[in-house]
Amino acid sequence: MATKLTENFTLEELTHSETALRLGFENSPSPAAYENLIRLAQLLEQVRKLLNKPILVNSGYRSKPVNDAVGSKDSSQHRVGCAADFRVPGMSPKEVCEAIIASDIQFDQLIREFWEESKGGGWTHISVTNTPNLTPRGQALIIDKNGTRPYA
Repeated sequence: MATKLTENFTLEELTHSETALRLGFENSPSPAAYENLIRLAQLLEQVRKLLNKPILVNSGYRSKPVNDAVGSKDSSQHRVGCAADFRVPGMSPKEVCEAIIASDIQFDQLIREFWEESKGGGWTHISVTNTPNLTPRGQALIIDKNGTRPYA
């Protein structure tokens, strides 16, 4: 039985990892990461309501072995259960990011990752602060083959 974190998001969905399954790695969050995943699921609910569409989570929490295997930094917010990469059926990552930026949703970081106008693809990364008492940065970025830069 799935462990619901919010109405539309489960613990299993936010900890699922094809990399972990393929390599046999554990991908269970610590108690602190679990609490962060609840806050993350609440943020994703706001995005889902804004867009009025389902959200397909590609990656949420990542244990250290999983994070290392995908080539991410130890400082990644995925490591502490504060970030999710997702897609929205029928919307490009550009459209998703622009809708979130134009809304009053408070995010720590929003990244349009590896989306190209002519090729599509990519995903949206969103995060909450690493601890609940911090003020979200509202940092919006683009990451693609040209590097990392502020969202424009």
